[in-house]
Amino acid sequence: MAQKNTYRIVTLPGDGIGPEVMAEGKKVLATVARLGRVSFEIEEIECGGHYYQLHGREWPEGSEARCDTADAMLLGAVGHQIDGKDVFTRPGEPYPTPQLAGYAQVIGNRRRLALYANVRPVKLYKGVKQKICNKFVEVWDPAAVDYVIVRENTEGEYTGETRTLEDEKGVAYGAETPIRITRAATERVCRYAFRLARKRAKLKKVTCVEKSNIVGAHKYFRTICTEVGREFPDITLDFAYFDAFCQWQLRNPEWFDIVVAPNLVGDTVSDNGSTTAGGMGFAAGGNIGDEHAMFEPIHGSAPKYTGQDKVNPCATILAVRMMLEWLGDRYGDERLRKGAGIVERAVADVMAAGKVATYDQGGSSKCSQMGTAVAERVKELFQGA
Repeated sequence: MAQKNTYRIVTLPGDGIGPEVMAEGKKVLATVARLGRVSFEIEEIECGGHYYQLHGREWPEGSEARCDTADAMLLGAVGHQIDGKDVFTRPGEPYPTPQLAGYAQVIGNRRRLALYANVRPVKLYKGVKQKICNKFVEVWDPAAVDYVIVRENTEGEYTGETRTLEDEKGVAYGAETPIRITRAATERVCRYAFRLARKRAKLKKVTCVEKSNIVGAHKYFRTICTEVGREFPDITLDFAYFDAFCQWQLRNPEWFDIVVAPNLVGDTVSDNGSTTAGGMGFAAGGNIGDEHAMFEPIHGSAPKYTGQDKVNPCATILAVRMMLEWLGDRYGDERLRKGAGIVERAVADVMAAGKVATYDQGGSSKCSQMGTAVAERVKELFQGA
């Protein structure tokens, strides 16, 4: 697609710390726009559990259409609590069974826009500390932690369907949720993973992670992944069972390049991997389809930190980096690709310098101070380019 004069971005700040980290992501994006000579039209939509509590709906009428026509979306976080309890939708409004308020922004956007690849980089930057046994440690070789998890994002265990199990007298004795694995969904996410392995040109390897020795649906996922792998003879395909992979990604992260997995497995191993990259404060994700994409930090709304200007905004800033890269590739816009590279380098430089660190890195810097430090470094890198 041709380069655009203006890119339209919908931001969804959401709940809890979402608005705080979103403000820092927008701060960095504005710096890229000004110095990279690219125009963004930002449309912010109130949404999530707090909005539902006030208005009885998760976002204003017409919000779906505004997301559908955006060039990209940036999500903060969803999940609101009242007296320590999560806010859920009422039965039948608008879902048959109650869902965490904010479902429309996360699951709804994924399904409606076919955002089938949940892409989560696991990368450790120099100077970033890992917290192990409640102690901060700095590993000797950050470059060892640099791989990408591609999680199927539309089916698997996350169908939202639950069936009640009843005995012959109609008495409920349990419930079950199906694991839906289809050929079409598996083929497209696996092809995405193999194409990404070509683009990264690191190990040129895809690792399929599942539990096919026990779960029949996962065996099907593995079979389809193997078939797709034959289309990419230049890429090595290997396999790992889910439980074994969880220890290997902590012990030997240098073994991995691109990891592809069914929905629940991918969700779990990406959170597990984030511990080796400094924690959730650096965990960014992209929900990517063929025509649309939504980017987000994957840390959730963290209600206990709301309004304290305390949390690490780097995950959101790195989500902005992912958004810039995706837009740059989609529209052939080198300004955006350059901006993505500068944003990542700015985060890396700030962390390596060690002068600004939020609480999750053992420091006392505020969320806004970290955002400002990264934005200032982005400015310096553009001016020095």
